[in-house]
Amino acid sequence: MHNRDTRAVLITGCSSGIGERVAHGLAERGYRVFATARHPQDVGRLKDQGLTEALQLDLDLPDSIATAVSNVLKQTDGRLYALFNNGAYGQPGAVEDLEREVLKAQFETNLFGWHDLTRLVIPVMRRQRQGRIIQNSSVLGFVALPYRGAYNASKYALEGLTDTLRLELHGSGIHISLIEPGPIESRFRANAYCKWKENVDGEHSVHQAAYQVMEERLNKEGPAVPFTLPPEAVLKRVIHALESPRPRARYYVTFPTYLFGTLKRLLPAKGLDWVLRKI
Repeated sequence: MHNRDTRAVLITGCSSGIGERVAHGLAERGYRVFATARHPQDVGRLKDQGLTEALQLDLDLPDSIATAVSNVLKQTDGRLYALFNNGAYGQPGAVEDLEREVLKAQFETNLFGWHDLTRLVIPVMRRQRQGRIIQNSSVLGFVALPYRGAYNASKYALEGLTDTLRLELHGSGIHISLIEPGPIESRFRANAYCKWKENVDGEHSVHQAAYQVMEERLNKEGPAVPFTLPPEAVLKRVIHALESPRPRARYYVTFPTYLFGTLKRLLPAKGLDWVLRKI
């Protein structure tokens, strides 16, 4: 990478949390960062913060995705070194309480939008014979927790698609990596609470008692669980995935991710279920 355009990185979900911190961290490192957000006011704020090439991208709208990619490529003479798929939200609720449209909405943002965006940048990277695609997954992409079924499903699906894509991209010069964070300081719980109130009728559910505990967790000030890390922990893994000649297929972030990764390898399914029900 010898000039600014060949260090161009497109990032989704930069309005707060991981996306915002990674965008600033990579800009400070010399990358040409195209930070994106769904809402125009967030794009304006990112520009005011110094990310002057920030632009709007709504993962639920294919036209918005295509327009954003086209605008980026016009500014980089058709080159893009990396894509960091990050924009996502968590839809709380018991699986039996999730209507079809609610589950579809979770997949539109967390999977289908990412898929459209990835498909648009792969031909660019193939022409360059190099590129990096980094998918921000979750510990919930390989273990399931109660009342997170929609999010679990979207991240499990993401991991399956990414593992397949990694095999299919072999020899192309394009590397694809999954980042699997556990608890990270962000607005994730606040956004999840909004989706919970919007889409789930908790008052008439058989899970009402469990929902009361869940609401307390979502509304808790500060970290809700131990071992919560700042978003810089994810930035560190993103930098390795961008710059290592041999980027990893998976990057664990936070102690719970390492713990559950180990428990999943060691425990039988019923034993792991017992542990996960206690959380």
